Amino acid sequence: MIYIHLLLESFRFALSALRANLLRTILSLLGVTVGIFSIITVFTLVDSLEKNIKDSLNFLGDDVVRIEKFPWIFGESYPWWKYVNRPKAQYSEYQFLKNNSKEASAITIFAERFGVTVKHESNSLSGAIVSGIAYQHKDVFEIPVEKGRYFGLQEIEKGANVTIIGAEVAKTLFPSSDPLGQEIKLRGLKYRVIGTMEKQGASITNAPSADDFCYVPYNTFFKMYSGQGNFGVESIIALKGYPEDEGLKNLEGEVTGLLRQKRGLRPREDTNFAINRPEAFSNFLDSIFGVITIAGWVIGSFSILVGGFGIANIMFVSVKERTNIIGIQKSLGAKNFFILFQFLFEAVFLSVLGGLFGLFLVYLLSFLSLGSLELTLSLGNVILGVGVSVIIGTLSGIVPAGMASKLDPVIAIRA
Repeated sequence: MIYIHLLLESFRFALSALRANLLRTILSLLGVTVGIFSIITVFTLVDSLEKNIKDSLNFLGDDVVRIEKFPWIFGESYPWWKYVNRPKAQYSEYQFLKNNSKEASAITIFAERFGVTVKHESNSLSGAIVSGIAYQHKDVFEIPVEKGRYFGLQEIEKGANVTIIGAEVAKTLFPSSDPLGQEIKLRGLKYRVIGTMEKQGASITNAPSADDFCYVPYNTFFKMYSGQGNFGVESIIALKGYPEDEGLKNLEGEVTGLLRQKRGLRPREDTNFAINRPEAFSNFLDSIFGVITIAGWVIGSFSILVGGFGIANIMFVSVKERTNIIGIQKSLGAKNFFILFQFLFEAVFLSVLGGLFGLFLVYLLSFLSLGSLELTLSLGNVILGVGVSVIIGTLSGIVPAGMASKLDPVIAIRA
């Protein structure tokens, strides 16, 4: 009970001291407010930007390995000449992996063509993306069908002229009617719409959006683009691993062995394909945002430092003004730790108050419209802001509070 009483007493002293010098209190708060606002704003921007970018890359899949001709290399000079003559992924290789892989939960092969014009009667959309996919594509990558259905197995195998279209394609080609069951034209061929996808919206990276996609069966795709070598069309094989395969090491090792076997590579021959994973790009982004976060700490630290000096200054003044009261308290039996805690609590209270106001400003900032970038003040950043405020208040108030607790009561009363 004595500690609760001590806490309430200290709170009362701190509040009365801050009210007595309101202007001085506000000026001291500003330093901490600006510091916390600077740090948490940078962290909020970085977190929101990172989340938006990673969300926009969901089309790359999660726990997925991709067999491609070119490897993903970031932050280095790209030796493209080493990979340009590599063979492209073949449908026979996809079937071989599908029949022999034990570490993949699902496998697909797909090919894409960008900048395609899609038509329906007098309406047309330029810049659509046509993607030919295998049956298990929905198990490897997300295809959010909102209306209609996904492809049937027979439709995929026979290469039926059916399609699933994105929200933007549906809106442009069928502005006032239901697209299900109607036909669209792709490169002069008619395709019946069997499904439409949920609206995804634009991303901050301008990455391919599901809104602009037209999915067709893989074999149907090459009716439009006959021959895998024509028009720069390249197939990609993608395999999804099991959750218990940490780091997908088992899947990657199995795929490497199987595909080398399929391509007839000898033990001493180099692998002539790349196994790419979306995590590589995520790790590259993490390194970039790590540097930005450090820069945010450096920028905000200067403001926090100024705020800390401001609080230390007001605490030294408070000790000087209340020296007589300290002497009276000690003469009535107040212990040193009571005096210490009283002034230390006042410093922390002042710092936290400034920090909370800084967080409130960041919260207001999150309501601003920044296009496709959505700002979100996370609970982690709120806790960080309050924590930094407590630390600054403690460091700023410990010396003045220590001086106050060591005052001689007789000398203090005469002050």
